[in-house]
Amino acid sequence: MAKITELNKIHVPLGGQQIELQQVDHTEDGMSMLRVRIREGKRFTIFDIDPATAGQWAATMLQWANSQGNDK
Repeated sequence: MAKITELNKIHVPLGGQQIELQQVDHTEDGMSMLRVRIREGKRFTIFDIDPATAGQWAATMLQWANSQGNDK
């Protein structure tokens, strides 16, 4: 059994997708994962990722966002 904790829900204005971020704690082995759920209409894409992958993903997204400037 896993304990799921909601972290954030993001609505994408262009495209209408809904992104949900959840922490998934597996009680059997103590492993924690970040669950990324992307909903597009009736379709779901789900990723369960480890802390190292989440860190790489976050750093790349932050670098990209910062490179876009504030005038857009």
